[in-house]
Formats: sequence, C-alpha cells, structure tokens
Amino acid sequence: MEVVISAILTVVGLVMLCFGGNWLVSGGVTIARKFRISNLVIGMTIVAYGTSTPELAASIAAAGDHSAIILGNIIGSNIANVGMVIGIAAILVPLAIKKSVLRKEIPIMLGVSVLLILISIDGELSHYDGILLLVGLGVFGYYTFKDAMKQRQDDKEDVKQNGGNVYLKSIGLIGLGIGLLYIGAFLTVDNAVILAKEFGLSEKIIGLTVIAIGTSLPELITSLIAIRKGHSDIGVGNIIGSNIYNILMIMGVGAALGGVMISADVYVDYAIMILFSLSLLIGLKTGVINRVMGVCLAIGYVAYLVLTFFK
Repeated sequence: MEVVISAILTVVGLVMLCFGGNWLVSGGVTIARKFRISNLVIGMTIVAYGTSTPELAASIAAAGDHSAIILGNIIGSNIANVGMVIGIAAILVPLAIKKSVLRKEIPIMLGVSVLLILISIDGELSHYDGILLLVGLGVFGYYTFKDAMKQRQDDKEDVKQNGGNVYLKSIGLIGLGIGLLYIGAFLTVDNAVILAKEFGLSEKIIGLTVIAIGTSLPELITSLIAIRKGHSDIGVGNIIGSNIYNILMIMGVGAALGGVMISADVYVDYAIMILFSLSLLIGLKTGVINRVMGVCLAIGYVAYLVLTFFK
C-alpha cells in the first residue's frame, strides 16, 4: 500500500511541477512581451528560466541527503530536453531556427557542459564549484540582458496594451506557479526516493529517468504550444536556455547548498549529454531540425533510457 501511495503522490507532484512551470512561464512571457523582447530572447530567458524551475525546486528539495538525485536530475533533464522534447517537437513540425542560435547560444550550452565535466574530475562538486557556476549564471544573465536591450532598441514596434490588470494577472500566475513548484518538488523527490528504495533502484537512476522526465514536462508542453503557434524560436530557445540554466543555476545552487558527490559511472551520462548537444549542433547547420532528425533524437533517447536501467 505504501508503494501505491508513493507512486500516486509522485505523479501528483509531477503534475504540480508541470502546471506550476507552465503558469510561471505564461505570466513571465506576458510581462516580457510588454517590454518588446524578441521570441528567441524570451525563449532563452523568461521561458527557459520558468521551465527550469521544476528542476531547481526538485534539486533544493534533494539538497544534502539526496545529492545523487540532483546530479541525475540535471544530466537526465538536459538529455531529455534534446532527445525527448526537441525530438517529439521536430517529428510533429520541422523546426526552422535562426542561424544566430547556432553561432552563439549552442556553443555556450556546450561550453557550460564541458565546464561541469571539468569541475567534476576531483569526484565532488563543492561549495566553491557551486559558487563558480552561479558566477557563470550571472555572466550569462548579463549577456542575455544586453542582448535583450539591444533587440528592444532595434524593435520600435508598439506593443498593444490589453488593459490595466494584465500585470496583476501575470503576477498572480507567477505566484501560483511558484507555489505549485515548491509543493510539487517535495512531493516528487520524497516519494521517488521511497520508490527507488522499494524497487532496488539507485537515487541516481531515479533522478536520470523519473524525475528528469517529470521536470522536463514543462519544457515539452511549453515548446509544443509555442511551436503550434508558429513560434519555433521560443520552443528551441527554451531548450537551449533551460540546458544552460540547469547546469549554471540548478547545479550551482545544489552544490552551493550541500555539495554533490560524483560517482565514476556518471561520465558515461556526461558523454551522452554532450553527444545529444552535438547532434543538435549538426541538425542546426541547415537552419532546420527536420522530422528525420527528430526521429533520430527520440530513438536515441529511448535507447538511453534502456541503457540507464540495464547498465
């Protein structure tokens, strides 16, 4: 009976994370639109930050006693974002991407991934490593802010006002989203740990699979909605930004709060994370992620899940 209850509460927690992240994004995007920020920048900042908050909430909940969940959650989420989210999105609709994404943001995503590997060599992500990542977050935030301000200057188009209560409604959505994320994160982490122990699975595997997929649902839903509305820049920008924030912000906070131990077998997952990112780089050379590429990414992700459970 305890297993059934834990499974139900895990699902409830994941659903709360999904809705919480979605509402947080909706409120943030509405406010960002008022300041004439481009779709790509919105996707890489407001949307990416919002859809990364489930991972952040789950990592804060796991800090200290369950650091393996933090590591598994972040690596698994970054792999799921490319393999599952972009894969499924590209299968449904080929994704046309601006070449500027290839030139700047994807190399940044690869760079922070390599940085994570380098600071893991000593077998631990210490408090100082966490601070280093958070400093990197500040630098990246400054870069995106300057980019947003430049684009705002270039875009002189007036933004239609939707009434005086638009900010109040948006702030309300943001508040509801944060509340759901906070409660959902603790429900998900605590009950996933119970299930892991019951089925003899390590916390790392639970983090790489169940929690990673669950906390990637906001990215999947948000990207699909954005792409369905014709905003593929938001959809792909969301994934690239989320992967950057997952390492700099979420791993940074997790390491700064309690440190994260690195097991020897995690380098296989690191390598797969880099390979998925590189495959995205190759797919973007033509400016389009087509259905064939989407199918390859999705199949690759399923193969990774199978490998994770049986390695």
